Amino acid sequence: MTDAAPAVRAAGAAEPEEVEGVEAVGGLWADGWAQLRRRPLFWVSSALIVVLLLMALFPSLFTSVDPRAADLSLSGADPSPDAIFGRDLQGRDIYARAIHGAAPTLTVGLLASLGTVVVGAIAGLVAGFRSGWSDGLISRIAEIFAGLPFILGGIVILTTFNRPGQIVGEVRIVTQVVLTIVVLSWPLAMRIMRAAALEATQQDYVKAARALGAGPWRIVTRHILPNTLAPVLVFATIQFGVFIGAEAALSFLGIGLRDPVVSWGVMISEAQERVADIPQSLFFPAAFLVVAVLAFVMLGDAVRDAFDPRGR
Repeated sequence: MTDAAPAVRAAGAAEPEEVEGVEAVGGLWADGWAQLRRRPLFWVSSALIVVLLLMALFPSLFTSVDPRAADLSLSGADPSPDAIFGRDLQGRDIYARAIHGAAPTLTVGLLASLGTVVVGAIAGLVAGFRSGWSDGLISRIAEIFAGLPFILGGIVILTTFNRPGQIVGEVRIVTQVVLTIVVLSWPLAMRIMRAAALEATQQDYVKAARALGAGPWRIVTRHILPNTLAPVLVFATIQFGVFIGAEAALSFLGIGLRDPVVSWGVMISEAQERVADIPQSLFFPAAFLVVAVLAFVMLGDAVRDAFDPRGR
């Protein structure tokens, strides 16, 4: 009975630390959300993103014109009531194509962000929590991928799977572009998660959980993961906009999405040869692309400022 008393007292002393750690996480998220709601940048970027999402999910709310309907007799026509943004080289309505181009572009950005965060977060958690040889191995692998230039890596990967001029299905090419972005971008997410996990493992509530006999899975899911989500959330939000631009860059080079897929990057790629004659075919999809990238980057900045107490 005497020997068990210190253990009982130690356990009782450790439990408040564990609860305190969980409550601190809840307090951080609540405080961050309160800070976020007071930032005009958050509401402006959110409003733009809502409009973009409506365009992607319900394009019929904005136009009833078929984006693939071509009329060569109207090739390069100037803006008019029938086509407010004018027509491209094939006589297609640029406004309708810009509206319908939101879905593939945002889909690539969303899937690439999710894939990058999932792969990078898992690798970073393992590296930061396990440390030792696991940390060294994962870090060296990440350094190899981080050393690959994005454009060069994208050209090598996508041209390896698709020969020039090869007809590729829409789902297949979207999948290939998403996987290419994930392969070339996950090391940064891994580094962010690894640094956050290393910091979290040194906190008292994690040490208390270990002293109470909690297993690795419980420690990671209940204590480490909630405390490391904020920086990864900020990264994912900003990278969403970056990946939208990456899709456009790959499509512009002719190795990303391609016709018959309608995306802003594809529209810009198709307009490059006749931009002097039909400037509207380049200007309007580029404007949509810039607005989308800025919206997600602004949202990421607002989230970062709200959920990073050290930056206030």
